[in-house]
Amino acid sequence: MDHLDQLESKSVHILREAYSSFKNLGMLWSIGKDSTVLLWLARKAFFGHVPIPLIHIDTNFKIPEMIEYRDKLALKWNLNMIYGQNEKALRDKQTYADGKVDRITCCRYLKTDALKHTLDGSWKRYRMNHAAGEYEVDKNTEAFTGVIVGVRADEEGSRSKERYFSPRDTENFWDVGDQPPEFWNQYKTDFAPGTHLRIHPLLDWTELNIWEYIKRENIPTVSLYYDQGEGKRYRSLGCYPCTFPIESKARNVDEIIEELKTGKFANIAERSGRAQDKEDGGGLETLRKDGYM
Repeated sequence: MDHLDQLESKSVHILREAYSSFKNLGMLWSIGKDSTVLLWLARKAFFGHVPIPLIHIDTNFKIPEMIEYRDKLALKWNLNMIYGQNEKALRDKQTYADGKVDRITCCRYLKTDALKHTLDGSWKRYRMNHAAGEYEVDKNTEAFTGVIVGVRADEEGSRSKERYFSPRDTENFWDVGDQPPEFWNQYKTDFAPGTHLRIHPLLDWTELNIWEYIKRENIPTVSLYYDQGEGKRYRSLGCYPCTFPIESKARNVDEIIEELKTGKFANIAERSGRAQDKEDGGGLETLRKDGYM
């Protein structure tokens, strides 16, 4: 097997291990390249069917093309698609875009809080009705006891401290200093009742690996990743008030791979266009300890 085959095999193993070990699992889908690769791997792991609900935290400030892409793929691949929001914060305009709070507080309200309460079922969430092609209030309010997440260790500093099977407490708090050891392919899957699990099948993939796999598998991605003729493209996707494109003329997957191989971004963080990272001291550890993705 080549390196991509090895990465794929390990990720598929982790996905199957998670599905067989834990009940009420969900899979976070941010609509970005990493979580879309994760979704593709799940389809491979379960022979074209994804038995795990897909969860998207919609801040109401995502770039419109991202939401269009989400719903198009959910219908095409028959995904069990759920989204959640912090409707109160949006209604009260407690957002950075409305000038009421700073970026970090906005992330806490629209992402961290929305994620925690969408997962525990205490806030209203919405599920796609495939027959109608639209979302309706989800009648199932059962809590998700764990979520599969497409984070990579090389993307951002705090993520390098994760484990493949990473425990959180009942409030989704992450104790960075209390992570289980993981040797070779031996993963701890036995946790105390009430433990919330984050599972990371892409942990040892790199940005280059992701794009090489997207090319090999011909995985559909949002066109925002490619230059549309203005000499700019997005390297990482988020909310439009806080996410900015980079200088790049890469118009397709091959050209992105070439940029990465030549080291064009060797000294530029992948999330350098995400303003909230800078306001959190250059990383996301503060937000992530509280449950951020």
